[in-house]
Amino acid sequence: MSYDPLLNDFPGGQPWPDSYWATTVSRPELLPALNGRIQTDVAIVGGGFTGLLTAYYLASEFNIEARVLEANQIGFGASGRNAGFVLKGSGRMGYSQMAKKWGMETTKGIYNEFSNAVRRVQQLIEQHDIACDPQPNGYLKIAHNAKAYSTLKGAASFIAEHLGDDAQFLSPCELKESYMDNHQAYGALRLNDGFGVNPLKLCLGYKRMVQSLGVALYEDSCVKEWLKEGIHHRLITDKGELIAKQVVSAGNAYTPKRFNPAVDNRYLPILSNIIVTAPLSRAQLKATGLKTHQVVMDTRRLKYYYRLLSDNRLLFGGRGAISGADASDPRYGERLKSAMADCFPALADIAIDHNWTGWIAAALDDMPHVYSQGDMGYSLGYCGSGVAFSAQAAYRLAQHIAGESLPELPLYQAPLPKFPFARLRRLGQSAYYQYAWLRDRYS
Repeated sequence: MSYDPLLNDFPGGQPWPDSYWATTVSRPELLPALNGRIQTDVAIVGGGFTGLLTAYYLASEFNIEARVLEANQIGFGASGRNAGFVLKGSGRMGYSQMAKKWGMETTKGIYNEFSNAVRRVQQLIEQHDIACDPQPNGYLKIAHNAKAYSTLKGAASFIAEHLGDDAQFLSPCELKESYMDNHQAYGALRLNDGFGVNPLKLCLGYKRMVQSLGVALYEDSCVKEWLKEGIHHRLITDKGELIAKQVVSAGNAYTPKRFNPAVDNRYLPILSNIIVTAPLSRAQLKATGLKTHQVVMDTRRLKYYYRLLSDNRLLFGGRGAISGADASDPRYGERLKSAMADCFPALADIAIDHNWTGWIAAALDDMPHVYSQGDMGYSLGYCGSGVAFSAQAAYRLAQHIAGESLPELPLYQAPLPKFPFARLRRLGQSAYYQYAWLRDRYS
């Protein structure tokens, strides 16, 4: 059975991801596991984007010692499985909704944090010459029906008027002429920032950055027990103990179901499923009208997201199974292929070369939270936008550990809310999927 955060006690002992990305890199040798009893200022649990970058900023900007514990091998989790979309993310809450809830100044602050996240990833790639196959800038949000078309028009106006960004609204004809002939599209909103990368290459680039600073990284070092003793934390693995003054939980959706009261029952792990086709021929590219390598997402509640990769394969993703036990059921990949063919009928018979799954963490309030209390902090609930926001979250975590104040925003000032009736999360998820499927199809 695939790892399931709500069923398995620990994420350790899991294989390297079977994603398309894993075929594009040479798998690094496994780093030594934590062995014996070691002390550190800051222990970071999780060697993905968030954990690596938190260690990087602690070392490079604040000269604070940190050590990173990875349960498997760096790149194992979401960092090696996601779609590689570097874009502004706000969960399911739109910016106009934020303005009604918190006011315009707070909404502008949140928008700026998400925008800065994209820029921060770009800067890291350029500064450290990370060869992660970045694609041209641009994010297309596709209206899947007439009602969504009208809503997107309003969103474009709101962003342009209140948030100072260049939000371009595309009619169906403009979308077809310049970007793609999507048979499910009623128009689109386009933002200038946002781009695609190979996320596993990006993660391994972050790893090299951290190693160049002399930060200790331990692989195959799953934390089996976390004890608080006086002013210190004891993180116990199979072969050793890490004693720390402060701890950062950076596992996101791969965090164990019972780990620490600060994070337990505060997120819903959701399986995403991604397929990658064989390379498209010239005839197929012409038939689909695909003229762009920009990242694309639609407006469905159960969203589809896709992009043309640098080798002209089409990556297409969406929701997968509800439990890890069903993660490898072929029907979920078949559903994605069918949805892809609805958008691009010319690809109905194309071969699917890769099909894999990965967990994302959804928050009850649909917002990521970077929160520290005393000597423990976490970043959790990316809702699928972690490739970009993890960079900003890591910087904010490092700032807090260094004693600097964070912006007065809901992202940073409140803990993730706990799920009520947490044991019934999966039942609620199943019911929501049925509701969302009906709404996506008929409204």
